[in-house]
Amino acid sequence: MAAHNHHHDISSKRIGVVFFLNFFFTIIEFIGGILTNSTAIMADAVHDLGDTLSIGLAWILNKLSNKHPNDEFTYGFYRFSLLGALINGVVLITGSAWVLSEAIPKLLEPEMPHAQGMFWLAILGVAVNGYAARKISKGKTLNERILNWHLMEDVLGWVSVLIVSILLLFFNWPILDPILSIAFTLYILMNVIKNFRQTIKIFLQSAPDSKMLDEIRHKLQSLEHIKAIHYLHLWTLDGERHVLTAHLEIDQMISANEQKEIKRQISENLADFSLAHTTLEFELPEETCRDE
Repeated sequence: MAAHNHHHDISSKRIGVVFFLNFFFTIIEFIGGILTNSTAIMADAVHDLGDTLSIGLAWILNKLSNKHPNDEFTYGFYRFSLLGALINGVVLITGSAWVLSEAIPKLLEPEMPHAQGMFWLAILGVAVNGYAARKISKGKTLNERILNWHLMEDVLGWVSVLIVSILLLFFNWPILDPILSIAFTLYILMNVIKNFRQTIKIFLQSAPDSKMLDEIRHKLQSLEHIKAIHYLHLWTLDGERHVLTAHLEIDQMISANEQKEIKRQISENLADFSLAHTTLEFELPEETCRDE
């Protein structure tokens, strides 16, 4: 237990360091974007703002993950990640819409950004995000692996800004700046809207996968003495940990040992699914369902 807590603390510290790096650098990006008149840098600043929110959320959740369910949050604290994802999505969609409103008019009347300022900011961006990615890559948790992919995306984004800034130092092609910002923003929006829709579906307690629901129903119906299934509900806490409830009608009166054997078979049949909580109720012949 002590070793687990030690590794958990180290993971939390790593995520905390990366959060503060991203937070302060995002502020520098917004200031730099204004000073250099670069919509590409502003677009990347919006992207990094989203990553900062994601990292901050991951840091909070990393601390909450050690807390056990209580009388107020009986399922635990996993669902907090959905709230963070929802807030993150709203911020990124709003920010992306603002960047597009600034960048699209510049396609018609492009303004030359301060290429030298872009260049040095891009160098700083590659260095800061590269260091953060290297720092978090030492971690082994799922949280840290996902954040590492976010940061590697940021490094590639800043490499793109660096290439454009070098071109602008030698060529009078100001249209490259709004083109790059629009490309960044559309890429962000595609991913954000996809995740935002999924988050809304989870909030509305949709089944995580209709195929999974059919497979579970089939596995339960294939068991001996199971006559029918009703009130079968499958939903997910956070997209990874799923909850299943159902009423199983028994075809005849069976002994306690037979019921125990059915439960063992259910446990075997459902072992392949990511079910964090399972509640299955037997209904005996001619028994009235109290939920009807």
